[in-house]
Amino acid sequence: MKILTRVETGQGSKSAQLSNAVKGGNPQVTRRRWQFRQSEVTLNLYFRFLGLDILITIKRQSAREIQKIREFHLRRYKICAAILASILLLTCAQAFGLHQVLPSRRTRRHHARLHRLLWNPLFRPSHESLLRQNQEIDRLELPRIQDDDELEQLIASEELVPIVPSRTLRIDPRLDPDRRYCRPWTLDFLNDLSADFYEEFHSQIQVNSAVRTVQVQKKLRRHNRNAAPESGETASSHLAGITVDIQRRGMSRQQIKWVEQYILPLRDMGLVEPEEERHQWVFHVAVSDRYTDWRQARMSSLQEPHPEFELSQTAQ
Repeated sequence: MKILTRVETGQGSKSAQLSNAVKGGNPQVTRRRWQFRQSEVTLNLYFRFLGLDILITIKRQSAREIQKIREFHLRRYKICAAILASILLLTCAQAFGLHQVLPSRRTRRHHARLHRLLWNPLFRPSHESLLRQNQEIDRLELPRIQDDDELEQLIASEELVPIVPSRTLRIDPRLDPDRRYCRPWTLDFLNDLSADFYEEFHSQIQVNSAVRTVQVQKKLRRHNRNAAPESGETASSHLAGITVDIQRRGMSRQQIKWVEQYILPLRDMGLVEPEEERHQWVFHVAVSDRYTDWRQARMSSLQEPHPEFELSQTAQ
């Protein structure tokens, strides 16, 4: 509540006259004036006291308005606190990162086991698979391509053939045009797979990677810890040009199952060595040169007439 006192008229010093007036006599209220507003109530009291006109103004805010003021200031305090907290988090983010709570060893083992159970491919990558791929390269006495000069020589001699996009096959546009090459028998396998896949699903398969040089493999290992080494008994088979990576991401479960069942008998016959890479989501397939012989024998058997057909032709 606010009380404002004002002396309207009088003689001499107003403050001295008012002080003397209060000491003696009784003031009489000459007029009251009420003023009502949405936010406050005002009462003006007019006194006549010992020849002095005195105005006392009494202002009082309503309870609703007081509550609004409190809520307004509370909102301001909350906004300021949120801004300060945001600034504190931004400035101390690095410190918080240094002291983050890591999951326990038991929790990590549980999560790793759960991921293994959820990801259960037919052709799981393994150390033994890398050994078999390199044994095939050694059997064929193929070189591990060191640099672009050696790569160009193999392309010029047609020991490496280009992978050409077609109605059934596409190439990842990010793949360098200089590395869209492979061995001739690998191309035969790729064309057969893409044609059969298109006939089944009316969709293309995509080649993400083919031949690589040792220099490219070294650069790849800098940012991909899952890439095979560029030398040794487990070196990447891409270095010899017998391997292609076929994109698995984007395939339906039915399509992935179909590709697995397509490759499985070829693996059992020792014609291909496949892996389903987890982090890159591709079918990594190394192809043996024996695939061409098997393919030609299969095509010739399909072209030979059936014995019953020959007998019917003779009878006619």
